[in-house]
Amino acid sequence: MSALARWFRANGHQVSGYDKTETPLTLALAAEGIAIHYQDAVENIPAVVRKNRAQTLVVLTPAIPAESLEWAWLRAEGYDIRKRSQVLGVLTKGRYTIAVAGTHGKTTTSSMVAHLLHHAGLDAGAFLGGIAVNLGSNLLLPGSPEAPIVVEADEYDRSFLTLFPTIAIVTSTDADHLDIYGDQNALIESFRQFVGQIQPGGTLLINHTADPSVAAAAPAGTTVIRYGLSAEQGPQLSASNISAEGHQFHFDLHGPAGTVAGLQLAVPGYHNVENMLAAAAVAQIHGIDAEKLRAGVATYSGVKRRFEFVLTTPQNVYLDDYAHHPREIEAFLRSVRTLYPGKRLRVIFQPHLFTRTRDFAAGFSKSLSIADEVFLLDIYPAREKPLAGITSEILLEKITAPTKAILTKEQVLNAAKTDTSFDVLATVGAGDIDTLVPQLKMILSERWK
Repeated sequence: MSALARWFRANGHQVSGYDKTETPLTLALAAEGIAIHYQDAVENIPAVVRKNRAQTLVVLTPAIPAESLEWAWLRAEGYDIRKRSQVLGVLTKGRYTIAVAGTHGKTTTSSMVAHLLHHAGLDAGAFLGGIAVNLGSNLLLPGSPEAPIVVEADEYDRSFLTLFPTIAIVTSTDADHLDIYGDQNALIESFRQFVGQIQPGGTLLINHTADPSVAAAAPAGTTVIRYGLSAEQGPQLSASNISAEGHQFHFDLHGPAGTVAGLQLAVPGYHNVENMLAAAAVAQIHGIDAEKLRAGVATYSGVKRRFEFVLTTPQNVYLDDYAHHPREIEAFLRSVRTLYPGKRLRVIFQPHLFTRTRDFAAGFSKSLSIADEVFLLDIYPAREKPLAGITSEILLEKITAPTKAILTKEQVLNAAKTDTSFDVLATVGAGDIDTLVPQLKMILSERWK
């Protein structure tokens, strides 16, 4: 949403909006001249919007609850209201589009693609789902209408079906959003439809773990490239000689465009090596040579809240990550274990959505059990109403970590002040857990001196 807001602002439009809470991102938007309010009330809609219905476009996120007062008023008054995905479809219509889909890995992979193209000097644009550290933004403005546009293709509510990409990446097709789809078969079918919209002569890069029927849905003439960490698993695009040194992962790339040895990725994690394989292949398709590719990979700095190093000392580390699906949490925590073997790991996790917590409770408990200590916050509801019997307690019961508890945010902060039992701390989740990050950083900066 904020990337779209920035795009319209950069193109001379007056932009305003509502958000539930004030965050560093909303403060940044306000500093850029975008008017934001935090109370859902019709009188907070700017007067210029209320007086100019015909000249106003209302962009809607699925995160807005159905009972929103402002949304109800705008509907009743007959405003042009379009979903975020519809607007993204309009902005990319007829353009060379690189769309990154998947139930996890979208934001990181799309930011990697955008960085590699931009770093190599190619004209490109991007609408990203997170703040790319290299760009300092989630928006990269293209210089010309012919420039490729990198977009994050969201499967929620079948949003990505507004996109018709020239190049599509599918990072995963694991079950998610079952509140929308009902079962994984319906989710898979939506991915098949998305892949079926690839433009003639286009390319599909698909993770080797994705459901095989998705690749089979690509239009005739599409170049299909499967990718994965190990060539032994069958992908045409793979990595070898993977090693972790400090915060970096080193690897060699092997694919249809040849081998590129000696890649150094400063954003750690086996899953990030896999994401970079797909991004690097897109760079190769666009003619970026091995030397520029090595430089681009080496300078990629990641996305805010994706394996972000908040605080590092010789003995201790504080990490923050947006993971909110069991597979994401497992990949993140296993990579942390690889980087810091033998260190005592404390994880603070905020479940996101009652339905997701219900549908994947066993998976969450299993992945979180990789840690030595697990502190759970209450479920972040976002757009949802509470479900009977669905609380963080259902995760706590099956977590096998030696230390586990459900805490309030205040108790989490107090534990950081008084308990020195951990070496590595990780805050994990997609809700508002990020509001704890600056406070925890301040506490730990004093304690870890």
